[in-house]
Amino acid sequence: MEEQLNYYRFSREQWKRFYRGGHVPLTAENLHEIKAFNDQISIDDVREIYLPVAHLLQAKFEHYLSWRETESVFLQRNNKQSPFIIGVSGSVAVGKTTTARLLEILFKYLYPDRRTQLITTDGFLYSNAELKQRQLMERKGFPESYDMPRLIQFLNDVKSGKPIAKSPVYSHQTYDIVPNRYNVITHPDILIIEGINVLQLPTNQRIYISDFTDFSVYVDAEADLIETWYLDRFEALMKTAFQDPQNYFYPWAIGDHADAIAMAKRVWEDVDLKNLNDYILPTRNRADLILHKVAHHLIDAVYFRKY
Repeated sequence: MEEQLNYYRFSREQWKRFYRGGHVPLTAENLHEIKAFNDQISIDDVREIYLPVAHLLQAKFEHYLSWRETESVFLQRNNKQSPFIIGVSGSVAVGKTTTARLLEILFKYLYPDRRTQLITTDGFLYSNAELKQRQLMERKGFPESYDMPRLIQFLNDVKSGKPIAKSPVYSHQTYDIVPNRYNVITHPDILIIEGINVLQLPTNQRIYISDFTDFSVYVDAEADLIETWYLDRFEALMKTAFQDPQNYFYPWAIGDHADAIAMAKRVWEDVDLKNLNDYILPTRNRADLILHKVAHHLIDAVYFRKY
């Protein structure tokens, strides 16, 4: 990643000095349970990168609570519960899911008496049937494949303190929305929302996802590296989850291996890479914090927005 005028750049060695609390509230076994499939993360990553991030976010959260109280006094109104929302974005296969899950765990550790919840924007994709009807199956993951009005309404419900808000459930097994199943969000103090479109500005909306977020993180890496991780993950899934006859990719898992890999490469080049270059990467500079990765998912630098 090139130098950015509006960001401070910190090497890994510099960043880890910002928090020396020492205790890591996770074990290697915990990390294995929360990391996304085929991602890589270590206790050193937690200690040197994520604990400083968590304590920065803790300071932001405390400031948020203080401001909410100040605001309610000034307006002479009751301080309605409104969650602190953290957005996590980045390309497919870059490891943003692991980052979001890890932040969830760390916030639960820092605030055991507060409610922290996590959702992904995958649930707001149109169903495959709807995508086919709209002739958008080849554009799945692109901005127009999401039900943005529904996502915006969900975030508005959560931010305005509605007691219960529901988000649809997406299955990576069937590659589709699960009918009549929902994630139930109930008065969270902290909500983490993860997805490729968290920082995007859809042209047909007056309100954007980022209008609801109080802090945003972008997980970054060079496109050729992400492609390698994407194809490595596909290879690993071919030997595991794709072997299930109910899996969307089962026909590829039992078919010719070379054809399956060729298909995965076409999907990367025609869909995921194009989506990254045209719609995801341009949102990077809207993030408050950028975690930059190199080979083996190692975070070598952290960029923090100056203003």
